[in-house]
Amino acid sequence: MKRPYDLVRARPEPEFEISVDGVPIPVVPGQTIGAALHGAGVRSWRTTRIGGRPRGLFCGIGVCFDCLVTVNGSPSLRACLTEARPGDRVSTGEEEEAVSGR
Repeated sequence: MKRPYDLVRARPEPEFEISVDGVPIPVVPGQTIGAALHGAGVRSWRTTRIGGRPRGLFCGIGVCFDCLVTVNGSPSLRACLTEARPGDRVSTGEEEEAVSGR
């Protein structure tokens, strides 16, 4: 089966990886962090304060705040708008919650 960019004869740069809570995630150049997570099968990466309901990509265009992540120490970035860069360290907050016992 051909990949989508093979069908249009695109020649994207080589894939790279980012680290999400210490787990390597493959990225196609130009993808947002949210798109890379979705492409890797990750559908939610944080929970609501009340009820603990899962959240991830919802609107996909930066209107809501369901996909917030911390990238290289910068908190509260929308994953759907933040382009992934080689070597990015992404934290979803789940790792901190596990350590603090929340």
